[in-house]
Amino acid sequence: MPTERPGSGEEPRTTTRPDAAQRRALVCVAAGSGTRLGRGIPKALVPVAGRSMLARALDGVSPEIGYELVVLVLPEEPEARRRLGACGTELTASLGVDVVQVPGAGSRPASVRRGVEAVAEHAAARGWAEEDTAILVHDAARPLTPAAVHIRVLDALSAGWQAVVPAVAVADTIKTVAAPDAGSAPSVERVSGTPPRGGLRAVQTPQGFTLPLLRRAFSHIGELPDEQAERLTDEAMIAEDLGVDVGLVPGDARSLKITAPTDLLTAEALLGGAEHGGAEVPEPVAPEPSPVPSPAPSVIVPRVGVGHDVHAFAGPDEGRELMLAGLHWPGERGLSGHSDGDVVAHAACDAIFSAAGIGDMGVHFGADTIGTSRPELAGASGVVLLAEAVRLAGEAGFRIGSVSVQLVGARPKFGPRRAEAQQVLTEAAGAPVSVSATTSDGLGFTGRVEGVLATATAVLVADGAAGADGAA
Repeated sequence: MPTERPGSGEEPRTTTRPDAAQRRALVCVAAGSGTRLGRGIPKALVPVAGRSMLARALDGVSPEIGYELVVLVLPEEPEARRRLGACGTELTASLGVDVVQVPGAGSRPASVRRGVEAVAEHAAARGWAEEDTAILVHDAARPLTPAAVHIRVLDALSAGWQAVVPAVAVADTIKTVAAPDAGSAPSVERVSGTPPRGGLRAVQTPQGFTLPLLRRAFSHIGELPDEQAERLTDEAMIAEDLGVDVGLVPGDARSLKITAPTDLLTAEALLGGAEHGGAEVPEPVAPEPSPVPSPAPSVIVPRVGVGHDVHAFAGPDEGRELMLAGLHWPGERGLSGHSDGDVVAHAACDAIFSAAGIGDMGVHFGADTIGTSRPELAGASGVVLLAEAVRLAGEAGFRIGSVSVQLVGARPKFGPRRAEAQQVLTEAAGAPVSVSATTSDGLGFTGRVEGVLATATAVLVADGAAGADGAA
């Protein structure tokens, strides 16, 4: 039975309540800016396989859930509110449920509070008993959450819990890190511990609460100092801080949160299986007793990017030696430009960045001279930059499948050293790199031996095929 943990000297107090007719309301938070997605529009408007993220999130609101009210917390910008408000109109037409729209605030907790206040006003106007009013708070950024998760949370609230969250087991090994040591390299953190992952859960939404608890939660957080309030990032954490037990029910592997472009690709791949003839991801069956299920296998999503680089030959008085395709070419005039001017390596970098959707060489290495924004890479060779591009793509959630580069130039004669160049570039990329070369039959600046150019194509896949412990 859920209990409220006592303070010092207090007796435990039960928090169960009579199983009265439960009033059910949903607060769907859709006011985020979506800056990290890089689409230039509010996140809830970003298309997920052709429909807005909010529309997809409301697909999980099915008749069997029994919601009597849905509150949409929308961006304050009028046009975004108008477009997203149409989702509420459609929901009312299809289910007959009351839909209320409220503008979001400057933070997620403040936006949730506005949504809950709208529920409280609705409840008071219709004579709902507050203790029998259940509110689920859902993020539109989790657009694939199925109706079964909503129902599991509501059933737990009906059984007497005041706060309930859906969650899935953690598949990766988790490390805790220590505060950085003085003088340590900023890119390296020190591991301070490894908690047993059997006791860890990744929490999702919708999270469910009774209306009285949410009133207490918002009152409580308003009384805390700013530094304490900021660490309570959702309503379940506030409940914990109040000493209220929080129940866990099984979540769903499909209920991923869309934050980065790779998350959007995964969501669209899952929808593609359901909507375009592929195999639909099955609805998980909660076992008895109901432990949190493990997540479904990761979806491998290929991405293709193209990169292009051009450099002129340096003047005789510049004294530059030629570095091309990761190799030194003795006796050949070097190339002007960034770093060592290696057009093959640079084109490969831009192709990788393009496929990962994370910008280009100018973004990561500086637009005018290599090292402008990364002093530690000042004068770095093309293969060093290629290895760094691979690392950055990995941070974005991708690994390299392959890279292919076409070099165009009248000199040097590339064929005799092709295998050597491919080996060096493959080692730098950690994946197969092939290089072909051709001339332009005397046409253009390459035909006049004024410079060389290279065009690269990179194939990337979502890095989800292996766990953090290296198991395939």
